[in-house]
Amino acid sequence: MVLLGGCDTMKYYYNQAQNNRHEEAEYSSVPQVDPAPQIISATGYAPISLQPGQTREQKMLMAMRASKLRAYQELTAIVHGQHLFGTNQVRDMVVQNDQFNAAVGGIIRGARVVKSYPIQKDTYATILELDIRDVQRAYIDMQ
Repeated sequence: MVLLGGCDTMKYYYNQAQNNRHEEAEYSSVPQVDPAPQIISATGYAPISLQPGQTREQKMLMAMRASKLRAYQELTAIVHGQHLFGTNQVRDMVVQNDQFNAAVGGIIRGARVVKSYPIQKDTYATILELDIRDVQRAYIDMQ
């Protein structure tokens, strides 16, 4: 009787150990997001006088929009990185042609405009902020 009771106890402890290992594996496979804020910011600039428009006000509005889009491009480069491609051509040990291209692609959600303002007389600037935790959460939710 004692021997049979011992087997039942061993079976219980074995099953508990297996369940704990399974729960630990499930928990550790879920990425955790750091609760501390991790703010990144980017600034975009745009010339006012080079914008299309009939009046100074129209050009200012276009510069505001262009500077905001440029700031989004900067944030995208920070979050997703840049694709770089370069070529050069050498003939008779002299560089003939040297080209370099860069591209940025990605989706930015949750960025907020911190400040949008004119600088000097002909430049407009926009500052955007993004909490990188929001990017991490969105990535986790996609999986």
